[in-house]
Amino acid sequence: MTATQEPAHDADSLVTEPLVRTEIKIGYTRVSTGGQKLERQLDALTAAGCRKIFADKKSGKDALRPELKACHAFLDAGDTLVVPSLDRYGRSLQDLINMVAELRERGIGFTSLHENLDTTTPGGRLVFHVFAALAEFIRELIVIGTKEGLAAARARGRVGGRPSVATEEIIRAARDLLPDPGRSITSIAKLLGVSPGTLYNHIPDLRELRAGTVPASSKPPHSRQIRPSSISAALPVPQLLTPPVAQLPADLGPAAAGTSDPDE
Repeated sequence: MTATQEPAHDADSLVTEPLVRTEIKIGYTRVSTGGQKLERQLDALTAAGCRKIFADKKSGKDALRPELKACHAFLDAGDTLVVPSLDRYGRSLQDLINMVAELRERGIGFTSLHENLDTTTPGGRLVFHVFAALAEFIRELIVIGTKEGLAAARARGRVGGRPSVATEEIIRAARDLLPDPGRSITSIAKLLGVSPGTLYNHIPDLRELRAGTVPASSKPPHSRQIRPSSISAALPVPQLLTPPVAQLPADLGPAAAGTSDPDE
């Protein structure tokens, strides 16, 4: 008669961590500004039996916390990290879960005094499993909401990203200026208030326009540029300012001009 096999249970989820405890407790605490005092938190960690305490004076939003880094490096397998409260340790729920998971992989326990949370017990580990599931749930909700918002915006004809600065008027003016060999692409872009890259992105035939090889059908009418400076250099100033005077034919006498002979 064969023995009935019992269903396998996940023993790893119930085991007390760390497996071999050194009974060494290391404390960590943090205050946000120099005006806040550490004495109360230090007293709580000392009363909890911490042999060494690391303390940062940094904002919780600051990822660069040198004392926390030194604390993690000081911990050995079997030790327990003790903090006054969860908000003194992690910058966010996800950050807290990631750091506690890293401690677990190293065989290090974690205890928070204010929340009475101890990952060296099955109950404490269960609470952190719930925290991890909640963080993943919130992250998935954010992703789903973002995708739905983008889909709704596309359905209304709106596309993400900042609006383009290259309007039709700017592109038309750029196409008129590009054939001019006296202007560089950089100067044209600066004149129009855009970058040279914008001109390259919005004018596919920019190089052909510069070389003058664009077919006439693709050029807008009257696209040839005539600089006023060349006109003024070719004509004298009086001719530009004085209107032309009509001259009478040579074979017409004074009568043709509307005058009478004084001898008549």
